[in-house]
Amino acid sequence: MERLKVGDLVQVISGKDKGKQGKITKILKDEDRVVVEGIRVQTRHMKPTQRSQGGKVTKEAAIHASKVMPIDPQTGKPTRVKIKVEGEKKVRVAKSGAELGQS
Repeated sequence: MERLKVGDLVQVISGKDKGKQGKITKILKDEDRVVVEGIRVQTRHMKPTQRSQGGKVTKEAAIHASKVMPIDPQTGKPTRVKIKVEGEKKVRVAKSGAELGQS
C-alpha cells in the first residue's frame, strides 16, 4: 500500500514552494515523483501553428514524493502515514488516528 494517492491533499515541506498545499493530480511511480496542482508551475512560450494559437502555456511539473506530506484531516497539519490492518483490509492512518483519503 502506498503512502500517497491521487486526490490526497498534501503540503510541500521543502524547496521553493515550501508551505503551499494542493491536491495530487498524478503519481509517477517509476520516478518516485508526484504532480500537485498549483505547485512548481512552469511557463512555456509556444509558437503558433496551424493547430494551436500559441502564446504562454502554464503547467505543473513533477516534484519528488519525499518533499510532500499528506494533511491530517483532524488537525490540518502535515503528518506521517501509518498502515493499519483491519481484518483483511489495509487502511492509511494519520498520527491523530484519522483515516486518510476518506472523503
